[in-house]
Amino acid sequence: MIYLFLFGILIIFLYYYGTRTFDYWEKKGVKHEKPVPFAGNNLRQFLQKASMAMMATETYKKYPNERVVGFYKGTSPELVIRDPELAKRILVTDFQHFYARGFNPHKTVIEPLMKNIFFADGDLWRLVRHRFTPAFSTGKLKAMFPLITKRAEKLQLITEQIINRDYYDARELMARYTTDFIGECGFGINMDSLSDENSQFRRLGKRIFHRNFRDAFVAALKLIFPELFKHWRFLDLELETNMLHLFRSVAKERNYKPSGRNDFIDLMLELKEKGDLTGESIEKKKPNGDPEIVTIELSELLMTAQMFVFFGAGFETSSTASSYTLHQLAFNPDCQEKVQNEIDMVLEKYNNVITYEAVKEMNYLEMVFYEAMRMYPSVAYLIRMCTSQEYTFPEIDLTIDKDVKVVIPIQAIHMDEKYFREPRKFDPERFSFGAKEDIKNFVFLPFGEGPRACVGARLGQMQSMAGIAAVLQKYTVEPAGCSVRNPPPDPAGIVSEGFVGGLPLKFKRRSPPNLWVID
Repeated sequence: MIYLFLFGILIIFLYYYGTRTFDYWEKKGVKHEKPVPFAGNNLRQFLQKASMAMMATETYKKYPNERVVGFYKGTSPELVIRDPELAKRILVTDFQHFYARGFNPHKTVIEPLMKNIFFADGDLWRLVRHRFTPAFSTGKLKAMFPLITKRAEKLQLITEQIINRDYYDARELMARYTTDFIGECGFGINMDSLSDENSQFRRLGKRIFHRNFRDAFVAALKLIFPELFKHWRFLDLELETNMLHLFRSVAKERNYKPSGRNDFIDLMLELKEKGDLTGESIEKKKPNGDPEIVTIELSELLMTAQMFVFFGAGFETSSTASSYTLHQLAFNPDCQEKVQNEIDMVLEKYNNVITYEAVKEMNYLEMVFYEAMRMYPSVAYLIRMCTSQEYTFPEIDLTIDKDVKVVIPIQAIHMDEKYFREPRKFDPERFSFGAKEDIKNFVFLPFGEGPRACVGARLGQMQSMAGIAAVLQKYTVEPAGCSVRNPPPDPAGIVSEGFVGGLPLKFKRRSPPNLWVID
């Protein structure tokens, strides 16, 4: 009998623990779906039936008349933002209250690879961001563009090898291109992913963004029981081992000194020579209110963490954006023809070489790229965490507490007919001169906005546009027999979105170009 009593007590305790926060949004008068014990509103994401982006989009659509909607990720309350003015307040106006992303549920135990510029918070983020921003200046971008040109020319040779196939996954083709580029400009390594579909680096790139059952299970446990599972890793140890080996190999080859290549590893080795990272704290204040000066050691693992995010995000987001652009052009041949005509005319002035200046002149290609990013942004949502003891949104008189996260569902906003007429229609003219100025602020956010906007946005865009131009200069893309106009998103997506079955397209050699005038 005593065992039944103890078992009953245990069940009551577990139920209380798994539902203890579920009155948070009700008390604040914020509409939300009824949560499930332990899982909250996030059960489908925990079971890999829907990505976080899909969950955010669904929540956004369910409440069309609300400016904010409540959500529970596990037992943690989150706030989904449906209003661009509130998004502006979070990302820019009141950034000092929302500088954290909050991806690390236990802030005192952070696994090494998560200490990168994307996942890090607080002083670690601020010092790393400040020191690494110069790597993405206009001057650096121009200096490394010959490496993009070299990879783009190689991309054309590889595309030639697939033109006789019934279809080829454009997503995979562009991922091989961007992986090669990141290896070359980031680490001075010829990864040769373009020549070898099964190269070591391509496999490593796939593993970073492939979430298996183990990854999903650990992520759920860390979110639901952060104290109990704080030492468990989000990322497989294999990734840390491989990335550390990669960094050590390249650094050792250079005698742990800058080589003059001006690539990403050179930048880190230059920073290492300057000593520890030092700067004003975003977290700590002196009694007079001035920020304290903080110092963080630029260790080997910290440098490896930056290399990890540069490698992973650098190829994944760009390959998604460029391949989806090709996908849309395959289904919109009139737009594709205009892009090709522009490419022909521009490259004629540059001896048919894809240069930095040439890509900058491809205005219609940029419009097409932006429209593809509107319809399917590589990063489909933003997360920020309240870092103040409490914060009040004056527009709606809503106060949230410290550590409550807010979610800005970029993909849902991009596809909202309130902001974009016929949002499901591929229409590059939305971004033509004159029309793009009419787009409301903070409703087009493919690279984020504010101090935590994507630091490599320009590099990613130029890399993507150069790859698209390289393909369309010599080839035409068409839907294959198995192509789907609206490909289903991958429910196992994490930060960047993927597609179930990839983006299969038919690649055909172009007829000799006609240099027509583009209206």
